[in-house]
Amino acid sequence: MLTRQRASVLTGPDLPAVRSLLERDPVGGAVVAAKLTTSGLAEQHLGAQLWGSWRGRQLRAICLSSGNLVPFGTDTADLRAFADRALMQGRICSSILGEADSVLELWGTLRPHWGPARDIRACQPLLATDRPSPVSPDPTVRLAEPADMHLVLPACVAMYHEEVGVSPIGRDGGAHYRGRVAGAIAANRMYVRVENGAVVFKAELGAVTSSCCQIQGVWVHPERRGEGIATAAMSAVVNHALRRVAPVVSLYVNDFNYAARRVYARCGFRQVGTFASVLF
Repeated sequence: MLTRQRASVLTGPDLPAVRSLLERDPVGGAVVAAKLTTSGLAEQHLGAQLWGSWRGRQLRAICLSSGNLVPFGTDTADLRAFADRALMQGRICSSILGEADSVLELWGTLRPHWGPARDIRACQPLLATDRPSPVSPDPTVRLAEPADMHLVLPACVAMYHEEVGVSPIGRDGGAHYRGRVAGAIAANRMYVRVENGAVVFKAELGAVTSSCCQIQGVWVHPERRGEGIATAAMSAVVNHALRRVAPVVSLYVNDFNYAARRVYARCGFRQVGTFASVLF
């Protein structure tokens, strides 16, 4: 009889093994790697748990359990082990995201207990580039400053609602979300183009490591779409991020968002994998 694989909570001494595993795919593992870069593995600092699946002394797969449930490097046995621990813990995440096959298989096990999901995005091309954009960058795109907060916040709320389908303003009246936006601005991770006192383009860097940074939250004001703003603006973001942040810039996009995919292709992005997201 085969012994069912079990997952354990990883701690400080496991960090070298975790880093070695993540180095196999710096783009696909950027979300988890960025979390560890700032917090290490101590749960009180990480604000989450990192689970590991071992074969003997070799760490074979990990899964971040936080606001997002993020499996990495998994096969079926690992996913069953992570599902067992997720069921034991109960759902604390607002999404499951990561490599598509892993996410969808994990969700298949969790669905009878956690379902239904609010939305399942089964095919999200993971894109990356390590070269400056071939498109002339928009010189008016810049890093947002703290004084821009009153302009940036409405744009971020609009983007989130449009992309995720719900408002990011929670029961706290938006205090947590405002803090997240303010933090992105303070960390020089928020890019904007401002015209006549309004944000017409925004994008931010989410996961950032020494190997890769991931763009998220790309948005153009609805009244300005179709003018070609996004391509030149994204070109500016890509070039700045490559010069100042990391040697590879990545993002993932819904497969049905053809307009965005055309913009990213013009800026030199190529597909390096496929993500999926399950939203609650």
